[in-house]
Amino acid sequence: MRTGSFTAAAAELGLAQQSVSEQVRLLERACGVALFIRVGRGLRPTEAAGALAPHAERALAASEQAVAAARAVRDIVAGTVRLGVFGTMRYYVGADLVASILKRYPDLRVQIVGQNSAATIELIRSGDVEAGIVALPVDDAQLAVRPVFRDEILYVSADRSRLTGPVTAEQLAKARLVLPYASWAEADTTRRALAARVQATGVALRPVADVDDVETALDVAGRGLADTVANRGLLQGLAGRVPHKLGTAPLRPRLWDTFAVVHRRQTELSPATRAVLEMAVAKFRGLAPRVTAK
Repeated sequence: MRTGSFTAAAAELGLAQQSVSEQVRLLERACGVALFIRVGRGLRPTEAAGALAPHAERALAASEQAVAAARAVRDIVAGTVRLGVFGTMRYYVGADLVASILKRYPDLRVQIVGQNSAATIELIRSGDVEAGIVALPVDDAQLAVRPVFRDEILYVSADRSRLTGPVTAEQLAKARLVLPYASWAEADTTRRALAARVQATGVALRPVADVDDVETALDVAGRGLADTVANRGLLQGLAGRVPHKLGTAPLRPRLWDTFAVVHRRQTELSPATRAVLEMAVAKFRGLAPRVTAK
């Protein structure tokens, strides 16, 4: 005992002297030996106390580490998290993810931002967001990429005669298409993949209409004015909002969007961002039966 008395120890700990004395008495009873002997007006630790001391110090350190770990968890649920996403995330897990975060971490302020994967990648590069979930590819060696799920891209048409089998690149090249994501036409991952396939046939991809919103493209297609493409999971997420005349067919070869967690390399993510990311990843992976073709 560094202080030499129960009174001094109690003052250092901010406790009543009687409380310290009682705790020592209970500890001595549990050990079956005396831990202190009186010397004049003070106390001196016994040999048993000397043997117990290092174990007690380790137990105290472990206790402090446990408290620190609990406080770290507490810190996760405070502050603001800004998560970048691909533009159609809301059709997959958008409201469900936000609701789950708010229920689990009621003191956390969450911002879900992003109109398109290309734009979100720029937000991550610039540091405006710590991390995001975007469609691949990501052409930047400074960004760390962790794929989490994929979703098939389907051909969508109101003319069932065009859906009797997989749609080839030659058919895409001849089709009247309305395509979404007009503001990111040169950078959008789906458009880039379609353009590459059509270009391999010797022509350029030239949609008859460009719009920004997926639902607008589907509405135009539902009126039979043009065909479009859309992800399987997105169509299922829209459910009753998809025009009833529309049907789908796979592409040949089949085409998939792969979505990944992306953040800057050599950057330590905040505990709050890590927690929200893992919730998002779990929800996206839970979609696997829905977005995988039978």
